[in-house]
Amino acid sequence: MMNYAIIAAGEGSRLAQEGFTLPKPMVSLHGERLIDRLIGIFSQNRPASIRVIINEQSAPLEDHLSALRRTFPVDLVRKSTPSSLHSFHELLKTAPDVDALCLATTDTVFKADEFGAFITEFERQPELDGLMAVTTFVDDESPLFISAGPDRTITAFTDQKTDQTAFVSGGIYCLRRKALDAVAEVIQSGTSRMRNYQRYLLESGLTIKAFPFSKIVDVDHVQDIRTAELFLSEVN
Repeated sequence: MMNYAIIAAGEGSRLAQEGFTLPKPMVSLHGERLIDRLIGIFSQNRPASIRVIINEQSAPLEDHLSALRRTFPVDLVRKSTPSSLHSFHELLKTAPDVDALCLATTDTVFKADEFGAFITEFERQPELDGLMAVTTFVDDESPLFISAGPDRTITAFTDQKTDQTAFVSGGIYCLRRKALDAVAEVIQSGTSRMRNYQRYLLESGLTIKAFPFSKIVDVDHVQDIRTAELFLSEVN
């Protein structure tokens, strides 16, 4: 069984500037909302719990998730935060006894079968502190580049592409107790970005591996909706 968490607390400001007036998790791909697709995929992979954090200005999203809870057992956290790392911290406060967790941002679009293989690999390697989804497909405005050894153990997270950075972060993370405890540690130090948290994991000597996905699409702009729909059409 796996515990799942979704960060859906962002404002979606870039989409709003381009005319999309609903919260980003309510973007539809072929008629299915991002948040519904993610919860649906999680529900197919042995969920012990599914937690979702939204901000306090997301009334339409809160109404939608409240209705969805009649079908899916979703625990909802309503809290406005300054960053996705802070949102993660708030989620963990509601799950103090969880020893392992899979976290995703709401705007990641990926193949469901690859996600299933990702969860299975994490469960099969209990010695890992973390397993992170990566891809060679770059469509983010500020991607986090990743260096990894032959066994896919991650050696660096960088803001710049080099000959050693074969992958970028996909925004999906499987983490065990040491890595989960590190969230509070970096928050207390004043860190406010997920990428700095990931760097802290390496600095702390934790064993973090990469799991390659063929493609992960990040939906930040209206044009990304079409990119994601084309990708899903190829998958199906």
